Parts: sequence; C-alpha cells; structure tokens
Amino acid sequence: MKPKLLDLFCGAGGAGVGYHRAGFDVVGVDINPQPNYPFEFHQADALDYLADNHQQFDAIHASPPCQHYSAMSNCRPGLSGDYPDMVDQTRQLLDAIGKPWVIENVPGSGMATQATLDGRHGIVLCGHMFGLNLYRHRIFESNIELTEPPHPRHIKPASKAATGNRER
Repeated sequence: MKPKLLDLFCGAGGAGVGYHRAGFDVVGVDINPQPNYPFEFHQADALDYLADNHQQFDAIHASPPCQHYSAMSNCRPGLSGDYPDMVDQTRQLLDAIGKPWVIENVPGSGMATQATLDGRHGIVLCGHMFGLNLYRHRIFESNIELTEPPHPRHIKPASKAATGNRER
C-alpha cells in the first residue's frame, strides 16, 4: 500500500505529480477550484481541511500562498500586504500534528535554509540544479532532514521575471 500524502494549497498539482512519481498516493486541497488537478481533490480551506483530516495521511506537503513574500509583490510599495502571510500559521499546525511535513515557498518567506536548533531543516532548490535554464529559487523546509543537491554557479543572465542572476 502506498503512503498517503496531503498536498495543501495544491494549485494545479505540480508538487503532487512529483510526490506521485516518488510513490505516494496524493490528495490535493485548495480553496480555489482546480479542475485539472490530476489526483483526488477537495475544494476547501487548506488549514481547516488539515485540522479535520490529518489522521488519514502519512505525510503533508504545503505550498502556502507566496505573493506576500514575492520579490514581484515587494517591488510596489504596499502590494505584498494585500496577500496573506500563512507560512508561520501553516508550520505551527503541522508541528502540532507531528507527522512528516514539507513546506515550499519563495526566498524572503522566513523559512529555514539549513538545519536549525529547533529541529527544522531547510534547503534551497533552483531550476539550474536540475538542468533547467532557470534560476528561480524555492525554499523547502521540513521537520525531517533534507539533502540539498549541488548548486551550480549562475553564469547566464536571468530573465526579468526570475529571482535574480546573482552568481552562486
């Protein structure tokens, strides 16, 4: 029997497909309709669904809205305040439940990018790490140890929509 993963704030299912390929039975939850979500889907408030249904799952992935922290939202004064700040609230609920979890978000979201003294583990992933011509960084934080692959040096100019072309 496959382990069951709850995909919170699932959107169209990009993360869910990755977990499915890794061997999980995936169930997605999003407040917005997702007619093309490729697995079982529930339209609901993600954190309410988690609180009421967490016992059915072996692990949880959450991608809370990122616009509050996004460099694109922060380029216009006051715009980021129009979006919810849900990372801490999501982490607190996941910690209280005590199952393996991963939160994914953008740089600037205040998530751990390495192991912390309070037991969180964080890594930064970049499209370039996987052979993509894209430097967009995402942070993954978990209550279990994560291993970050090597991060190739950024050598090509990034598009204006990317998160930067800094060398690393």
